[in-house]
Order: sequence, then structure tokens, then C-alpha cells
Amino acid sequence: MITLDDIAAAAERLRGIAHRTPVITSRTLDGRAGGSIKLKAENLQRGGAFKFRGAYNKISSLDRNQIERGVAAFSSGNHAQAVALAAGLLGGPAVILMPEDAPTAKVEATRSYGGEIVFYDRYLQDRAELGRALAEDRGLTFVPPYEDPLIIAGQGTAGLELIEEAGPLHVLVVPVGGGGLIAGCGTAAKGLNDVTRVIGVEPAAGDDTRRSLRAGRRVKIDVPRTIADGQQVEIPGEMTFSINKDLVEDIVLVSDDEIVAAMVFAFDYLKIVLEPSGASALAAVLSGKVELNGARTGVILSGGNVGAKRFAELIASTRTRRDVGSS
Repeated sequence: MITLDDIAAAAERLRGIAHRTPVITSRTLDGRAGGSIKLKAENLQRGGAFKFRGAYNKISSLDRNQIERGVAAFSSGNHAQAVALAAGLLGGPAVILMPEDAPTAKVEATRSYGGEIVFYDRYLQDRAELGRALAEDRGLTFVPPYEDPLIIAGQGTAGLELIEEAGPLHVLVVPVGGGGLIAGCGTAAKGLNDVTRVIGVEPAAGDDTRRSLRAGRRVKIDVPRTIADGQQVEIPGEMTFSINKDLVEDIVLVSDDEIVAAMVFAFDYLKIVLEPSGASALAAVLSGKVELNGARTGVILSGGNVGAKRFAELIASTRTRRDVGSS
């Protein structure tokens, strides 16, 4: 378990290293959502996503020998970039296990940060087993995407910064993959104001955390088929679930089309680019999945790592489905 003090310590470690990303507001969004919305723009973080916070907090805590030998991780993209970037800044190599169908933009960015990539089939192979074996075979320190107190505390600094700038929140809406971001941000929010409602958002096809919270135990699902590649998780982390079962009020689900609509809204009205996972919390607010009733609401925009070609493809495919459905 982590505490507000752990998140404050992570904030000190990240000071001057991670970007203190802006909090964005929009009267148009407030009108559509029926609340006072404060958007934490982690798409503008180093590496293009919140993941840099946890990766740097973890890797910078290693001793010099561990850093110089190198680190290993598995990721669909954002954690991959974060680990490669953080390791490079600290003077060590990084080897990343990535799925064969990872977005091209994320693969290229990971390589640009100096990461060595090893591919695997996400639908046929176990990434956790492969990742840990890779680390052991090469004598590397494994940096998990969410199952680590330092990772979770680092991710929680996004929530801490949001509240420091925006003030007390009635509701905090956070995208959920493995659960590290919401565990950290939820800990920060509840630590500062225990009446804040913490709401998670998952893609409709990947509702492992929602099922798990309702069952009172971790539930495994098939690898989700969703455009939100950062949320293609089969089962919540053991550590993150143990935290989130006590922090999270509810999990709401959004469709891929609702996610794309949120990406378009962010582009048109906020003038920012969001990847599908990064837009899922905004999608929940825009689609009315979270009842706000005028509440002061914080929303984490978790990442913006989507290439122009993929962005255009997603918008075009959604419009095609709508056109077919209305014909």
C-alpha cells in the first residue's frame, strides 16, 4: 500500500525532471458535461504520457550498478517509451518486450529513446512471463508497468499536481488499464479530501477491473479487442487491485466510437491530440457515463501517443460505421 507521503516523495524526485503538465478548462466541455471540468494534460508529459512519472521514480531509486547493467520492461507502448527515456536520462540501457501489433508511432518513439525492442504475440504469449524471463536471462532489473509501489507513487503525482492547481475535487475520473494510475491518483485525491469520488474508465471490451471489483476478486478476461491499446489488460494487478478495491467508487465503460468522439472533441475544441487510451476518461464525461450534476471534476488525459495516420484512420472508420448505420 502507498500513502500520500509516498506520492509527495515521488513529486520531489520528479521535480525539474518530469513536466508539470497544464490543467486545461473549456466552457464548451463544462456545458456538455454539466460540471466544472479540470483536465490534467498528461499527453504533454515527457514521452507523451503519464508513464514517465512512474518509470523515472522507479529507475532513479536503483543503485548505480543496476542502472548501468540495464532495465527490462513489457509494454504496448507508453511504458516502453517511459522506461527507455528514463533509463537513458539516468545513463543505462533498456530492453522492452512489445506486442507485434503495437502502434508504429510507439515502436519508433521507443527506439528513438534508445530502447532495444523484443517483439511477442500478445494474443498467444504471456507478456509477464516473457518479460521476467528476459530480465533474468540478461541480468536486467525488471521495471513493471504498475505492480510496484514506486511506480504507483510516481503515477500518483499527476493527481497530486491536478489538485494542487485546480483545488479540491468532488469527482476524479481516471482511465484504467493495469490500475496503477488510478491507484496513485486515487490515493492522492482521497489523502487530500476523503469525500472525493474516484471513478475509473475502461473500454467496453476490456472490463477486467469492473468485473473484478464487482466480484470482490481479480477476474481474468480474454485480451481485449479495442482501439485503446494502453488498456488491453486481461486482469488487474494484484497490488493495484488491493488498493483500488478500497478507493474506487465505480468503473464505467466507453465504446471505441465514444473514445474516437472524445479524441475529435479534444482536437477541435481543446487543440490537443489524445491517443485512444488517453481519451477514455474524457469520453466517459462527454457521453454522460459519469453523473456530475455541477460537480468540480478532475479528468486525467493520460496520453497522446498516436501518429497522424492512425489518428486519421480511427476518425474515418468511425464515420464510416455511422454512415452505414444511418443508411
